[in-house]
Amino acid sequence: MPRPLTWLARVITVLVVLGLLLAGAGVWSVRASFPQLSGELAVKGLKGKVTVYRDKNGIPHIYADSPEDLFLAQGYVHAQDRFFEMDFRRHVTAGRLSEMFGAATLTEDKVIRTMGWRKVAEKELPMLTEQTRRYLDAYAGGVNAWMAENDGFAGRSLEYVLLKVTSPGYEPEPWTPVDSLAWLKAMAWDLRSNLSDEIGRALAASMLPRERVEQLWPGYPYATHQPIVTRGSVTERGFQQDEEPSADPREVDTRALTRAAEAIHAVPALMGDRAGGSGIGSNSWVVSGRHTTTGKPLLANDPHLSASVPAVWYQAGLHCRTRSAECPFDVTGFTFSGVPGVIIGHNEKIAWGFTNLGPDVADLYLERIKDDSYLFMGSWKPLTTRTETISVAGGDAVRLRIRETMHGPVISDVMKDARDTLPGSAAIFDEEADAVALKWTALEPGRSADAIFAMNTAQDWQQFRAAASRFEVPAQNLVYADTDGNIGYQAPGRIPVRTRGDGTWPVPGWTGEYAWQSAIPFDELPSVYNPPEGYIATANNAVIDPSRYPHMLTEDWAYGYRSQRIVDRLRETLKDGGKVDAAAMGALQQDTANGFAAFLVPKLTDIEVAGPAGDALALLRSWDHSQGAGSAPAAYFNAVWRHLLVETFNDDLPEGARPTGGDRWFEVVRVMLDKPDDPFWDDRGTSWKETRDDMLRRAMAAAYDELSARLGPDVRSWRWGDLHSLRLTHQTLGTSGIAPVEWLFNRGPFPVSGNDDAVNAAGWNVQEDYTVNWLPSMRMVVDLADPDRSQWINLTGASGHAFHDNYWDQAPLWASGGTVPMRAREESVRKAAVHTLTLRP
Repeated sequence: MPRPLTWLARVITVLVVLGLLLAGAGVWSVRASFPQLSGELAVKGLKGKVTVYRDKNGIPHIYADSPEDLFLAQGYVHAQDRFFEMDFRRHVTAGRLSEMFGAATLTEDKVIRTMGWRKVAEKELPMLTEQTRRYLDAYAGGVNAWMAENDGFAGRSLEYVLLKVTSPGYEPEPWTPVDSLAWLKAMAWDLRSNLSDEIGRALAASMLPRERVEQLWPGYPYATHQPIVTRGSVTERGFQQDEEPSADPREVDTRALTRAAEAIHAVPALMGDRAGGSGIGSNSWVVSGRHTTTGKPLLANDPHLSASVPAVWYQAGLHCRTRSAECPFDVTGFTFSGVPGVIIGHNEKIAWGFTNLGPDVADLYLERIKDDSYLFMGSWKPLTTRTETISVAGGDAVRLRIRETMHGPVISDVMKDARDTLPGSAAIFDEEADAVALKWTALEPGRSADAIFAMNTAQDWQQFRAAASRFEVPAQNLVYADTDGNIGYQAPGRIPVRTRGDGTWPVPGWTGEYAWQSAIPFDELPSVYNPPEGYIATANNAVIDPSRYPHMLTEDWAYGYRSQRIVDRLRETLKDGGKVDAAAMGALQQDTANGFAAFLVPKLTDIEVAGPAGDALALLRSWDHSQGAGSAPAAYFNAVWRHLLVETFNDDLPEGARPTGGDRWFEVVRVMLDKPDDPFWDDRGTSWKETRDDMLRRAMAAAYDELSARLGPDVRSWRWGDLHSLRLTHQTLGTSGIAPVEWLFNRGPFPVSGNDDAVNAAGWNVQEDYTVNWLPSMRMVVDLADPDRSQWINLTGASGHAFHDNYWDQAPLWASGGTVPMRAREESVRKAAVHTLTLRP
């Protein structure tokens, strides 16, 4: 997603001053776009009446007699609350932000135009089922009906009031189905697995030999952090959870790939073309009914995404008044404004949750380019080129020439971090390259939109798996539960099979040795149904031990600190016949334990520290490793951790490869703690050689100095939440640099518990400060015994209109760990309604 926008301060400052002088007009501008929530409205395109109930949080439940009316109404309601967000998102995915915001966003537009997200979405539309296209058309009709009724800039949202001054010629276009499909590309980009690790390795290699770079990406600790799927293997019948591998699966797969590579090299002599052509973290867990107090499953989910206001999710219920084959929807959950259907949630029979699977679905290919040709297997082939024009508000249009090789778009033309991989890659392969191309599964058209509606209406495990088979990008861990008591896990997605390489490094594109040959068949992707332990936990950890699985999913997993904590707490609760209830599931989502403290604290407390810094160290001696917002030990420990990473590694690594935090660095340092003389401990900027204890002592001293300056000299009064705080920032105007404008749209700060790899994961960048920049974007616990006992919370609120009652009403509750009822039955929805709106033809 694009970086925060900082722009047009001169014009907006004038506007703000006028607004302060004309307060009455300012109030009108703020409230003019607030939607009608009660009464009756005529909506073009409807065939029958639709009822929209909203509770005190503004969460809508929509009731209709046909799917077309249901999704038309969803589009209308999304636009009522979030049209500016929707408009912004489609400009992101089309590479057209500069039409709205001027030259400040040209970099983002160039990158996205080069990858061609919208062009891929345009190719996807005709591939979808006729039913899905009907639903997308209906949704677009609802958005456009709202736009036609609200055609003035002030009637759409406050953002357009400001935009009218800064970009007076801008006018939103009608919504199209492609606008909805393109947003799935943005989500795939945000969840694009290990591309940043691939770039990081190459950047590090510009300063370090390969063996020291590999030390910074250690292997997954399978012995101590269990993977998601702990049984089964691939047979001739696909993945079978009750089968055990008869040989080393990875060895078998390697031989098969070697034969495939040999075949590829042999065919060209006959056919002429050796290529065969021209060419953020999350938690979810589920517990079966035999371990719950109700006898039915419980399912928890909290996807970790970046923070913004409004939040990325929008809560809603979509209900056919009478369920039938013609109108099968009765689903409640989290939606994306701009996309029809429910992404995560439950219907009357099943519930499901997502975490990022994180397979390696993107590779960087080093390319040799001469003029308009690139080298492939000894021959120069013509680059595919196109020129696109980017319109720029307040400036001249910019022409962008885009180049592609058989592997994909040449992203080094527009992405600095991709260009910066070239020196390190040259050091690894001992060969020079001129450019970097991106091959990524999301740049191939797919049918993920079909999966949304199939999942919304699935009634059992078989139908759920059939829906999952269409979910190609972004690949997610899917957890499942149903009212019959079953639980399950399915890995979906289009995951490539490579002829050579493991996707961890940029590879030479000119040799033909690193091609993608196929995708892993869906039936061979890991899956488990009703495992004997009675629970399944996923937290971006390894899916399955490679000793039992033949295909390479990725080498770059999260390292399992969160997932193992979830498993350990479930085991502790369930031992001796214990049971889990919904409250326990919610409490586990709030777990703040730091999984690395058990390794680092003993090393710190072994060191003698004199003076006031010793009082800070004393905090850790009795610390239980929890990281509540009010914890003094957590504040000191995390400050020590921050300074330890910066002091130990920044001197060895270029800027783009330096540590930002997270459990990969837990593993790196965990190993180094038992190697006091590891070369990384030495500071290259001094004339003597530092060891582990020198750097630990330095980090503790720096942490004490920082916290005593920021929070005062009394170490017992330090509070983690005073450092680790969340400021909800509007995705465009929230970083304008103009305090009155930011006051209009931003909210907070809120003190936040947890840390990067606690179960309650709230991430921060050690290179900057402790400010939260990604977090549980929502939380949900579904009770399959009675869906009305389910609970959920969004990061902000239903409304995207600043100063609306539901703009950020859920944020304080989110920050304190609270939730609100996730109602689904019509009688409870009606009872809780504070607004009822009838939409009629």
